[in-house]
Amino acid sequence: MKEIKNDERLNMLNHSCAHLLAHAVKHLYPDAKFWVGPVIDEGFYYDIDLGDVSLTEEDLPKIEKEMKKISKDNKLIKRIELSKKEALDMFKDDPYKIDLISRMDENDTVISAYRQEDFIDLCRGPHVNSTKEIKHFKLLKVSGAYWKGDAKNKMLQRVYGVCYENEEDLNDYLNFLEEAKKRDHKKLGKELDLFMISEYGPGFPFFLPNGMIIRNELENFWYEEHAKEGYEFIKTPIMLNKELWELSGHWFNYRENMYTSEIDDKVFAIKPMNCPGGMLVYKNSLHSYKDLPWRVGELGQVHRHEASGALNGLFRVRTFTQDDAHLFMREDQIESEVIRLINFIDRIYSMFGLTYSIELSTRPEEKYIGDIEIWNRSEKALEDACHKSGHDCKINPGDGAFYGPKLDFHIKDSLGRVWQCGTIQLDMNLPERFDLTYIDSDGSKKRPVMLHRVIYGSIERFFGILIEHFAGAFPLWLAPVQVNIIPVNNEYHLEYSNEIFKLLESNNIRVKLDDRNEKLSYKMRESQTKKVPLTLILGDKEKESGLISYRKFGSQETITVSKEEFIDFVLNKIKSKDINL
Repeated sequence: MKEIKNDERLNMLNHSCAHLLAHAVKHLYPDAKFWVGPVIDEGFYYDIDLGDVSLTEEDLPKIEKEMKKISKDNKLIKRIELSKKEALDMFKDDPYKIDLISRMDENDTVISAYRQEDFIDLCRGPHVNSTKEIKHFKLLKVSGAYWKGDAKNKMLQRVYGVCYENEEDLNDYLNFLEEAKKRDHKKLGKELDLFMISEYGPGFPFFLPNGMIIRNELENFWYEEHAKEGYEFIKTPIMLNKELWELSGHWFNYRENMYTSEIDDKVFAIKPMNCPGGMLVYKNSLHSYKDLPWRVGELGQVHRHEASGALNGLFRVRTFTQDDAHLFMREDQIESEVIRLINFIDRIYSMFGLTYSIELSTRPEEKYIGDIEIWNRSEKALEDACHKSGHDCKINPGDGAFYGPKLDFHIKDSLGRVWQCGTIQLDMNLPERFDLTYIDSDGSKKRPVMLHRVIYGSIERFFGILIEHFAGAFPLWLAPVQVNIIPVNNEYHLEYSNEIFKLLESNNIRVKLDDRNEKLSYKMRESQTKKVPLTLILGDKEKESGLISYRKFGSQETITVSKEEFIDFVLNKIKSKDINL
C-alpha cells in the first residue's frame, strides 16, 4: 500500500479531505466545533465537538453524500494569512481555535487559514486548489477521543477517513482493510481460543491453552537461538525498591506509568523496564576486559500504566514480557557485536517470513548526555555495522534517546503493514549512573559500553502480529493442534484412528482425534475453520492398507502415504520450522 503520510500528493489530498469532511459536518450540524484534523498513516481524522449529538457509523453515508456535493460544486480553496490578533477575532466564538491560537508564539507574524466558500479553518497546509480534486474518499469509522488526549477533558468525536487520487487505489485500500479485518488478532484470538481479556483486568491478557502452546514455542525458540549466540540467562525481581528507580532515573521520568506498593513502610515499584535489574546483576561480580562482550538475556515481565482508551488486544497492554538482552562490551567491540546482532535478528525474522528495514536515530539537538565526540563515534559504529552486515539504514536525525543512538527494525507482514519491533540502543546513561566498570589490560577501571536490545519487542505484541501475519493459520511448528484425525465412520474406523493417534502422540506430535458423531463434511469444515495445518481422513482404504490420507489447510487435494512417510514429513517440517506446508 502507498504510504499516505510520506507521499506529498496523498498527504495534501488527505489534508484537504479532512477540511472537506469538516465543511460537510458544519452544513449538517451548524453548531459543530472542530479541534484538529491531521493526516495519519492510514488517511486522516478530525476531532469534532457536536454537543449532545452522537455520531454512529450509520451517519457516515449522510456526511459522505454532503462531501460529494461540495466536491462536485468545485469550491475554490484559498489560503489566507492572518495576524494573531486577526485570527483571535475571526475565531472568537470557537474555544478550540482560540486555544490553538493562544498557544502560538507571539513572534509568529503569519497564521494561515484555508477557506472554501462558507467554511474556514486554521491550517498550515498545503491544500489542493479546489474541492473538485477531492473525489475518491471514504469515511471509515467514528470513535471517541479526549480533547488534547487528556481523560480529564471533554470527549470529542473522532471521524476517520481516507482519500486517494483515483478510484482504483481507493478500492485497493478498502479491499486491504477488509482483509486486515479478517485477520484482526482480537477476532482470531477468540475464534481460535488463543487469549482473552477480562473486565476484571483491562490490559492484562489471559493466555488460553492453545495460546500457551504458541507462547511456549516462541519462548523455547528464543532460548535455543540465544544459547547458540553465546547468551547467558537471568531472571530479575518484578518489584524493587523506589531507591533503585531513582538511581536509574525512571522514578523522575516515568513515575506516572509505574505501579507502586508499600513493603515494610518503604515504597516499592513494579518494574516498567528490566534494565535496572540487569545493572545490579552486572555489578554483582568483578569483570575483566577478557570477559567482554558479556551477553545477558531475560524474558522479563514488566508493567506499565496505559490509558484505558489506548488498550488494544495484545498490541497495547498493561503487562507484557520483553525479550530483553543487555550486552556489555569494550568500545572497540561495538561494531563487531552490532554486526553479529543484526545477523542474529535477520535469522530470527526470516524464520517467520518477515522482511524488515532499519532506521538509525541520531543524537537529539538538545537534552542529551555524553560528549559529542562519543556520540559521533557511536553513530558511525552503528551505521558501519549496518552496511557491513549487508543492510542499508535510513537516518532519522535527532530521534535518538537522550542516552544514546539506536537502530530500529521495522518489520513488514504479509499484508505489507509495517511494525516496529526490534531495536538496538546504545546506552551512555545507565553504565554511568550505576558506576559499571571492568578491569582493563593495564589494570585500570574502565566504563563498559552497553547495548539494550529486543527482537520480538514483547512476546504479547509479537504474538498478535504473528496472528495477523499468518491470518491465524500458524506454521506447523507453532500450531496448537498440528494434526486432526477424522474417522470417516466411527463404527468402522475409530479403532484404526486411535492407533494412528497414539502413534503420532508417541512422536511428540500435537494431535487431536475428532470422534464426535457428526457428519464427515461438518468435521472437515470445522478443521478448516480452526486452521489445523494437517487433517487426516481415515476410512476403509487407509484401514485395510495401513496408510494415511491427509489434506493440508486450505487445500482440497487428498494425499495418501504410508505412516512412516507421514511421520517423517511432519517431524522434518517441525524440526526445520518451515513456515510452508
